[in-house]
Parts: sequence; C-alpha cells; structure tokens
Amino acid sequence: MSKHAYIFPGQGAQFSGMGKNLYGSNETAKQLFENANDILGFRISDIMFGGTDEALKQTNVTQPAVFLHSVVAYKTLDTPTPDMVAGHSLGEFSALVANNTLGFEDALKLVSIRAGAMQKACDVTPSAMAAVLALDDAKVEEICAAVQAETGEVVVAANYNCPGQLVISGSVKGIEIACERMKAAGAKRALVLPVGGAFHSPLMAPAREELAAAIQHTHFNAPSCPVYQNVVAQAVTDPGMIKQNLIDQLTGAVRWTQSVQAMIADGAGEFTEAGPGKVLQGLVTKIDKTVQTNGVS
Repeated sequence: MSKHAYIFPGQGAQFSGMGKNLYGSNETAKQLFENANDILGFRISDIMFGGTDEALKQTNVTQPAVFLHSVVAYKTLDTPTPDMVAGHSLGEFSALVANNTLGFEDALKLVSIRAGAMQKACDVTPSAMAAVLALDDAKVEEICAAVQAETGEVVVAANYNCPGQLVISGSVKGIEIACERMKAAGAKRALVLPVGGAFHSPLMAPAREELAAAIQHTHFNAPSCPVYQNVVAQAVTDPGMIKQNLIDQLTGAVRWTQSVQAMIADGAGEFTEAGPGKVLQGLVTKIDKTVQTNGVS
C-alpha cells in the first residue's frame, strides 16, 4: 500500500487573488483568514485577495501569505490523513501545522518573526540568489567553493529543487562571479532571481538568532506523522530535533530533491501539494515520474 505525502510550497508561489475563493466559499477558511488578520495586526487577507504583485513581494507579507493560503487549503480538505509531510523552505511551517507539531497561531507568529528577521538580514548586506539550470550538483558545489576560496565572497548551493535545477545564494559580487563560471562550465542558464536577499546562506546568520529564540519559546507537540525536513532530507519525529532543523534551515540548504527521494524510498506513492501554484508538483515529477501528484489551492 503506497503512502500519501502532503507537501507545502514556499516563497515565490504567491499571486494576487490567492485564497479569495476559499474565503468566500468556506466558513473554516474565513475564520482562519480573520484569525490571521488579528494575529498579524494588519489585514493580510486584503493584500492577498486584491494587492499588487509588488505589495505581495514584501517578505513580511509573502511569507505569512503563502503559509496562510497553504494551511487554509489543507484544512478545507475532507479529513486529510497524511502518512508524511514536507515543505519547501517556508513551507516547512505549513507542514508542521498539517502534522500537528505546531498550532496554527504559534506557527503564524513564528513565520511572521522569521519574515521580519530575514528582511532585516537582507537590509544589512546586499545579497542575491540565482537559478542554475542543467549543471550537475557536484559541479555547482565545486564552483561555489572555488569562488569563496579565491574571492572571500559568500556563495553557496541553497536550493536543490530537482535534478538539473539548483539555486545558489550569496553576496551580490559572489553571485555575479559564480554565474559567469556556471555558464562557462556549461550551465544552460545562470539567472539572478528577483528575491530580497541570500536566503539559506551564512548571510542569514543575524536572522537565525532571532528565530532561534522564538522557536525555543514555542511549544512543539509530538507530530502525528513524520516531517521530512529540508536540512536533513529524512524523516524526523522528535520535537527537539524538529526545532533545531527549523533553525538550521535559515542558513542551511533546502535539500528538496533529496527529501522527495527519501519520502519515495519510505513508501510515498502520491504527493498532494496544498497551497498556491503547482511548483512542487512539477519538481516531484522531475525527481520521479512514477509517482502520482495532485494539488489543492
């Protein structure tokens, strides 16, 4: 009997109008949106339903918006019973609500603190991320290491999205140099992304301390099923370890390819993406064409 995995997207999946239909058609959804507006102290639902792309792109809006949409989409399903969960970066918080490790309010507060802390870290050091297509993982890592060693600039592999699609993260200069070298090494593309800063790199260290303090003061329950966490790419059920991996995730890599492979190795045959867009369904299919994917948004 194959297992059913639920997966949750991260920053970048947002779009204007997200969640509007859910709000209008489902009482549970409406309550969660209003609850979120109260917790955050501003009407995030208004920005999600009718805000500009620019307004939605602000980190302090994007992260709670994607989290909220994902959790609402999940909670409006008919009695979902996940055998395992995972989330891409920010999506890990949605996953931890789905497997009952975190309550909705606690998770939203942590997401809000994380977003604010990351924004501050971005403001401290001008930094960037870039997508590298059609280059071997090991080659990307080798180029990043060489650029760091030669220039002293920070540049690391940050998101292992699927085979042949990696995102690198670091200082603006480090990313520029690395992109040139990736293209020279045969990458189809090495493209700077429209994000606020170097997520999942050592440049997020200032944000890590603030998030760590908030996580340590938050109660984590024993989960109802394993979460496959980004930084370790394996099943985790111990609340203390879940906390530590969430903290490490800010400066560590999102090992999405490896996480999905681990879930499939542990029996996952169906992946349901809950939240805006279909990005993760596409990545799962590129990682393994034999599994079923579907989504609820």
